[in-house]
Amino acid sequence: MVNVNGSSSENLRALVQQLDADRAWLLQQIDEGRWPDLRLDLAALERELGQMLTRVGELEEESGSR
Repeated sequence: MVNVNGSSSENLRALVQQLDADRAWLLQQIDEGRWPDLRLDLAALERELGQMLTRVGELEEESGSR
């Protein structure tokens, strides 16, 4: 379990927000047909990033309820 306090917590939130924005941008690019030869790999990357961000949110909720 990771315990993040103060400015580290703010930095983590900023990082998560940036990664989520990057994930959304990547998904938009994939949907628009960009990089067709990499579509499957990029879609897998987008899914994994989404799962990781979901897990980070769950861990934040768990640590906040303690």
